[in-house]
Amino acid sequence: MRIAVIDKKKCNSVSCGKVCYKYCPPVRGGKETIIFDKQGKATINESLCIGCGICAKKCPFEAITIVNLPEELNEGIIHQYCKNSFRLFKFPIPKKGKVVGILGQNGIGKTTAINILSGNLRPNLGNYEKKIEDKEVINFFKGTEAHEYFKNLLNNKVKISYKPQYVDLIPKQFHGKTMDLLKKIENNNDLILKKAKELGIENAIRRDLKELSGGELQRVAILASLLKEADIYFFDEPASYLDISQRIKIAKIIRSLIDDNKYVVVVEHDLMMLDYLTDLIHINYGKPGVFGVVSQPLNSRDGINAYIKGYITGENVRFRDYELKFEKYASLKIDENLKLLEWNDFEKKFANFVLNVKKGEIYQKEIVGVLGPNATGKTTFARILAGELKPTKGKIDSKIKISYKPQYITIESEETVMEYLQKLTKKFGTEKYELEIINPLMLRNLFNKKLKNLSGGELQRVAIAECLSKEADIYLLDEPSAHLDVEQRIRIAKTIRNFVKKRECAVLIIDHDLMVLDYLSDRVIVFYGLQGKSETKGPLETKEGMNFLFKNLEITFRRDSTTNRPRANKPGSVKDREQKKKGEFY
Repeated sequence: MRIAVIDKKKCNSVSCGKVCYKYCPPVRGGKETIIFDKQGKATINESLCIGCGICAKKCPFEAITIVNLPEELNEGIIHQYCKNSFRLFKFPIPKKGKVVGILGQNGIGKTTAINILSGNLRPNLGNYEKKIEDKEVINFFKGTEAHEYFKNLLNNKVKISYKPQYVDLIPKQFHGKTMDLLKKIENNNDLILKKAKELGIENAIRRDLKELSGGELQRVAILASLLKEADIYFFDEPASYLDISQRIKIAKIIRSLIDDNKYVVVVEHDLMMLDYLTDLIHINYGKPGVFGVVSQPLNSRDGINAYIKGYITGENVRFRDYELKFEKYASLKIDENLKLLEWNDFEKKFANFVLNVKKGEIYQKEIVGVLGPNATGKTTFARILAGELKPTKGKIDSKIKISYKPQYITIESEETVMEYLQKLTKKFGTEKYELEIINPLMLRNLFNKKLKNLSGGELQRVAIAECLSKEADIYLLDEPSAHLDVEQRIRIAKTIRNFVKKRECAVLIIDHDLMVLDYLSDRVIVFYGLQGKSETKGPLETKEGMNFLFKNLEITFRRDSTTNRPRANKPGSVKDREQKKKGEFY
């Protein structure tokens, strides 16, 4: 089976002179393999295409992808948007009484699958030119576990609750008080307040939506989903913007929805959260923007480990030619002569919050992780180091250069990514810049995209590139993993580590993804405290800092024996009790 996908936004036959058409062997033989519409966009006849890939190689805008797939997949097309577009093969299966997870790269069909399962998108079974009737869909799944589900869904016998992926869009779609939004779903004030308290947002729901932080918006979206009495609940990336303790709390709340008559489906990139939350996992693999294939369900541990290894044993499918390794590096030997920055105790006061920062230092060639609950001053600390804020007491005397990537990224511009990066640095276009920034951050295919049209994950990679493009001694990265999939997170973590080695600089990284911090950090600074007041501890050795934080949160972690990744222990489990007794929380 052969599929041809054309990115219509990139295709520009006026500028390229229709090179795909000129060099296509079947076209030269007189066959109408490639034609152009009124807008000058190319279309490929897949039945005439021989799969040589010449058009894809010749296209200067990288708008064409040709992929040869096993013929058996032809019978498993669930959805195709239009001619020469993305295709989803096979399907995740919700199960009553289970939390089912979907794991895969961005652009691989996870949200398409959820939209079909939730009834927001009707599967066309590959017949994109005609409307598929309910009966055809139901008959397609006959003899499978999905048959009963779709029969009930299409006959309106199931109630749906759906938590969307991009919660930062909520204030743009609804203006006003958070409570007014929630009352559109549930009129019972007592019930709203009870569930808001469970989520730790009892004060946030009284404020205006536009005043809420990313973490508060995420929990409001989850609360809105929980308020609906439904048969099936969908949660698309519920961990974004949440700290580790909030992620564990949300996981417990989502699991409490399960009974013998309910379904729960979760899409998530935080492996710790996914492992802790789910019973079963479907792996989505393929080529982003081109095609996606859904695996059979696996138990959570085996599913995550298979995804990390890039090989599904039960199906004998290798979908990646390398393993995502969780390497442990030797502890960095601190050289006192390489101290880049030192600060004494200082304090920053706001109207309702006080941050006390204890004495610390950062050395050349080291990566310092910053972790702790939300609203404990981590971003405030970064902004003080970057010179955006001044301490109320104490001061930081530093002549070093600092480059800062903020938590919330707003780049509204008509410029393309290439134009934007060219303005940032004279190194753009050099081999060194390509190897250090462009290639590892996978930016080349974004060059001709306008900044205002980038997705959250694409914008995140551009913002990281902007930060690393500047000449600095210390690079401050605030939540660089937000909106990125698992593979992108590990790739960017490797990029940062290699960057520190080559530049002989230092990196301070704030993040809530334990996998990223565990992989990167030589030392960590822990933020902790009560509401309205917090302080810091460290920099400490990573294990010591993690132990300190998780002891306060009463959460224990162990390492997976196969992949070495950190895994959260279930509360009250044998391993949880053993580690707490020994004082080994991490």
